[in-house]
Amino acid sequence: MTGRLSAPSERVWLVSGVMDIVAACRAFVSVSDRGSFTIGAAAAEVAVEDLVYLSVALSDGTASDALFELTPAAEVSAVLAALGRPGVRIRHGAGSLSATLAEQLPPGDAHLAHRVAIAGRTRGGGHALPRLGVTDSTTASPREVADWLEDLWRPRLPEPVAGRMRELMAANVHRTRLAPDFASDASRWWSKTGTLLTLRHEAGVVEHDDGTAFAVVALTESGVAAAHQPAAEALMGRIARRMHDELRRRAWG
Repeated sequence: MTGRLSAPSERVWLVSGVMDIVAACRAFVSVSDRGSFTIGAAAAEVAVEDLVYLSVALSDGTASDALFELTPAAEVSAVLAALGRPGVRIRHGAGSLSATLAEQLPPGDAHLAHRVAIAGRTRGGGHALPRLGVTDSTTASPREVADWLEDLWRPRLPEPVAGRMRELMAANVHRTRLAPDFASDASRWWSKTGTLLTLRHEAGVVEHDDGTAFAVVALTESGVAAAHQPAAEALMGRIARRMHDELRRRAWG
């Protein structure tokens, strides 16, 4: 039995970090002058498969940009459209997305970038800052993200690709948002997170020992000018869990 849990609204969101595409090959690429990897190398020859792991499991933006050089954002969007997911729009790489005021300020002043992000909102999902408006950033609605997860679990995609993506999501090291409310001895949690200034997202699937599986998508935007908000992340998990429990109760009648 499979259930789907997503926000009732069809609101389009910026989905920084949530969507990643598996490259099914074992080529090597030379990566230099891009900043540094999570593993600390400023210049290296890295297998594409390792770049995918760094991008998905560790949210490494440098690895993501190396992959986008192999498959540009427009090409990824075209592939998604061909797979029946035209609502997931990939418009740029990770480096372009994360080049915000927060990257230019000392850590102690990060809250100032968040204040600017909060003040810059406009009607209809627009924003005064580049990459924070729905017209020029990577976007998707919660339902579209949940549909993509269903494609990976059903799966509607080739099993080698879908299976590898599930493995990478299981290896995600960022587990402070929804994972505490979904991972247990009787269930398994796969997910991908995304963060950009006031945006905190996580999308994943929980599978229970009784055979039920639910897609859970939490796309949030904070009105608090602070980079670290553990209480907000804990609240994301609690609300998502309550919605999941209600859907599971209805599924069992």
